[in-house]
Amino acid sequence: MKADVYADGAATRLEGPLLFLKRTINVGLNEAVEVEDSSGRVRLGRVSAIDDDTLTIEVLEATAGLGLNDTRVRFLGEPLTFAVGPQMLGRVFDGVGRVIDEGPPVAAVKALRIDGLSINPAVRERPTDFIETGISTIDIMNSLVRGQKLPIFSGAGLPHDQLAIQIARQARLRHSDKQTTEQDAFAMVFVAIGVPYDAAENFRTAMEASGALEHTLLFLNLASDSSTQRLLCPRYALTAAEYLAFEEHKHVLVIMTDMTNYCEALREVSASHGEVPSRKGFPGYMYSDLATLYERAGSIKGVAGSLTQLPILTMPSDDITHPIPDLTGYITEGQIVLDRELDRADIYPPVKVLPCLSRLMKDGTGEGFTHKDHPDLANQLYAAYARAVHVRVLASVVGREGLTENDRLFLDFGDAFEKQFIHQQGGRTLEAGMEVGWQLLRMLPATELYRLNDQQIEDYISQDEETGETT
Repeated sequence: MKADVYADGAATRLEGPLLFLKRTINVGLNEAVEVEDSSGRVRLGRVSAIDDDTLTIEVLEATAGLGLNDTRVRFLGEPLTFAVGPQMLGRVFDGVGRVIDEGPPVAAVKALRIDGLSINPAVRERPTDFIETGISTIDIMNSLVRGQKLPIFSGAGLPHDQLAIQIARQARLRHSDKQTTEQDAFAMVFVAIGVPYDAAENFRTAMEASGALEHTLLFLNLASDSSTQRLLCPRYALTAAEYLAFEEHKHVLVIMTDMTNYCEALREVSASHGEVPSRKGFPGYMYSDLATLYERAGSIKGVAGSLTQLPILTMPSDDITHPIPDLTGYITEGQIVLDRELDRADIYPPVKVLPCLSRLMKDGTGEGFTHKDHPDLANQLYAAYARAVHVRVLASVVGREGLTENDRLFLDFGDAFEKQFIHQQGGRTLEAGMEVGWQLLRMLPATELYRLNDQQIEDYISQDEETGETT
């Protein structure tokens, strides 16, 4: 058994969540510690920086009450770990993996390092198959594939929290292994990072009321919690998700909101360390730091489970070129963009279709996954709506009367597409969303539907001249 190692009276200064010690012992970077004050209260922390003379400790709780002379630090001799087990589902945790739902402790099977284990690229499986979210603009036009990381770019005041709850309630598998039921094969990890108390309670009550909490792990990190704790919250959550995916063989969907709060905490802690800032004050290593989170998604050859990520971030000033969405876009496989103009028009969810993209959509849709005509329908809806947006610009110059007959049809199609396809009350299945899409395309001349083949036009678009019914 390794002897306990303590540092007594070694503290030299305290700056926010950082405790600086004289280096009197040899310890490792990221080693877990316990910081004890004069009253005996113990706070969790970790070694975040080491030089020849100083140790820097990130304290994961409030540092009020800590004194320099009477603070004792215990070094645990190992990195931070998270005790995990199959009974975690249905439980609520704080940002550092402590149960906060007034239930009993979780029966742990093993303790895993929170920084995760890198997946060998040679054993990564290409993401395939489909996760249905109940949101037509995602399911039909920007499909989410198992093992993918698909972020949602939002803005302050937009209903991304409502959208996150809705997806958490509705998300499901369309295909499961024959040996397991859909409920057994699917799990959810919902992570709230740096949110106000009322928002955290809203997440908790919404999940409990819908019954989704039964197959969900809920991690709640409050805005009042330490910024250093905010940096660890997604790591604890992803550790639990990796366990469920790769050892319990479940298909896990991780929803993380709001990653902007995570990046702001990263900037704050970096500044406390005295590091040289990069763009807009964020540290130069933010790209690699975000990659350590996003790249934990994926599938492994020979393992039945998968880990899919749906991170949500708010773009400061709605600027998609801001470092946070910019770097996120480089790492992930597409994006879903929410639009303020659609939100002002009372369209929910306000998904701005044209800049949205799911780079792995082709690997999880079509025959054998969703529907054989799904990809062509998505392409045609996108092309028709893109032309409708172009015609709107033209109409703002020449007026509706100056448009050709076909252009007026596309103008009407664009309005109907936003009000009937993008806007939806509650969840909508893939089949129901596809039917809405076919109905909208019937507004346009068949000669303008270049992305559909003759058979698809005959099956879904052409109508009997006498009855007006679809043939």
